[in-house]
Amino acid sequence: MAAFDKYGRDASPLADKRLWLFDMDGTIYLDGVLFDGTLDLLDAIRTADGDYAFATNNSSRSTDQYVERLTGIGIDCTEREIVTSTQASAMLLKREHPGELVYVQGVTSFAEELARLGLNVTTDAEAGATAVLVGFDRELTTTKLEATTRLLTEGKGTKGEPIPYYASHPDFVCPVGWGFIPDLGWMCEGFEHATGRKPRFIGKPAPLMVEMACERFGVGKEQALFVGDRLYTDIATGANAGIDTICVLSGEATEDDIRESEVEPTWVFDSVREICDAVTD
Repeated sequence: MAAFDKYGRDASPLADKRLWLFDMDGTIYLDGVLFDGTLDLLDAIRTADGDYAFATNNSSRSTDQYVERLTGIGIDCTEREIVTSTQASAMLLKREHPGELVYVQGVTSFAEELARLGLNVTTDAEAGATAVLVGFDRELTTTKLEATTRLLTEGKGTKGEPIPYYASHPDFVCPVGWGFIPDLGWMCEGFEHATGRKPRFIGKPAPLMVEMACERFGVGKEQALFVGDRLYTDIATGANAGIDTICVLSGEATEDDIRESEVEPTWVFDSVREICDAVTD
């Protein structure tokens, strides 16, 4: 394959990638409308005996809700192809706090999915939890804010230390049809002002979601690739995990952003259509 990216960089190594991890909004679709070339690229990956998966920080939707969303717009997808910060949170908390009761603040489906994944969870701040996990909360109330703040202030871990505190992801805003709304990073900043506590963030740009996906699909990092439109989450995730990346200019990132960024993508393409053309020529 003789192919080049926007800046003339040799893109022939894309033919050797066995796992393509995609961001969603701004990368393969916008406002639920697929970009030209998305389905063709996914078909080309499968035709070449590769796999693809979709990685998201948004913990306000469950895995099955993402499957329904993607299949509803024509993408062949099962739960295996969905990689979320909720899944990564369950994996990390089970590893670091085995058997412990974890207080969860987030939407109802967030707590339900964590429990389904085997985490011992409660939404009752008075239940004696020894760790705290917060997610993007579209059901947020002042009562919930106060309960979590008090637990972060007074709660204790198993060794009597300040209660361990985690957040599913660090995004400050979440895209919606008319712009953006405050996301989990904004809420955690509020908790920091109230308690002096900062969480350990689990989702992008931390590498855990990539590592989880590579393990799930049985591929080495040299065979994996992250495709996204945000430098500070998607491309940084790939860099932190030690895998190649594509920045696609159909969403947030611009050429000026790339020039000014400390995080450099391996390749840059204007669209998924151009990526598809590069791997099928």
